Parts: sequence; C-alpha cells; structure tokens
Amino acid sequence: MKKTIAIFAVILFTAFASFGQTSSKEIKVGRIFYITLPAYMTKTVGLNDAAAIQFKNTIKDVYGFVVEDTKEEMKMVEISFATINEFYDNFIKDFLKDEEKRKVSAIDTKKKGEINFVESDVTYYDKNSKSDFCYFVGIAETKTSFYKVLTWCALENKAKYKADFQKMLYSIRD
Repeated sequence: MKKTIAIFAVILFTAFASFGQTSSKEIKVGRIFYITLPAYMTKTVGLNDAAAIQFKNTIKDVYGFVVEDTKEEMKMVEISFATINEFYDNFIKDFLKDEEKRKVSAIDTKKKGEINFVESDVTYYDKNSKSDFCYFVGIAETKTSFYKVLTWCALENKAKYKADFQKMLYSIRD
C-alpha cells in the first residue's frame, strides 16, 4: 500500500510540475565561420572590440581581425545592402578618413562558389609613429553575413604579406 501511494504521489508531482512549465524553444547563440590564418599568426585580443576573431604577429609586425555583420541582425535594425559593393562603399567612406595621406586603391571583386568578395588597399601616414601603413580591406558576403577582414602592416612590407592577407580573405566560409 505504501508503495502504491508513493508511486501515485510521484505521478501527481510529475504531472503538475510539467503543467507549470512554460513552453520554450532552443535558439542557437553565436555563429560559426571558418578562416585560415598563416601559421605565423596567433589569436589575440585588444585590437577591435567588435571583432569575432583577432590575430597578430608582433615580430613580423602584422595584425588583423574579422568583424561579422549578419544580415539577420542588420535587418532587425533596418539596415540592408543590395550588393557587396554597396556594403563596401558604406564602410570604406569613413575608414581612416581623417588620416594623413590616405589613399584607397581601386577594388577587385571575385566570386568563389556562392561567396562574393571585394578587396582593396588603404594606405596612410601615421603621425605618432612617423610611418606609412597599409591596410588590406577584404569583404566576404555569404548567404547569411558580411565579413570584414582587416589586416595591416608597414607599407614597406605590403608586397611581403599581401598574398597571405588575400588567402585569409578567400578562405572565409560559413
């Protein structure tokens, strides 16, 4: 008899506990994307607070990061871009705009599978270090996101690292 009462109590408790719960759904938080970095680069922090990943090699004096802008999040704040070129133009107009001797190269566009790419170089003179720098600006557009791949080095090392910077950009995928 005690066993029957115990079983009945467990069944009642389970039934009432399940009625009291609110229905829920699982939401995936965070996105996964892939990028291939040169072996000499290591992950770091402190370069850009909005970056999904940051990397550097202080010995070679090269740095970079990737910022992901999801189309879903942009839509929630009523921002949309018809093309990757429109996204690039919106970004580049203000990028380093107040720096001395700022020069933006012509863009190069490519398509690899379903992913669109735009790349350019931005050079400028930094007053504090009294040096010229070169940013490689790459944008990748997938079905779900725009990725800004920003890498930089001293202008004198541009030719040495540009191919590596391009490989990073063209390796981006969801």
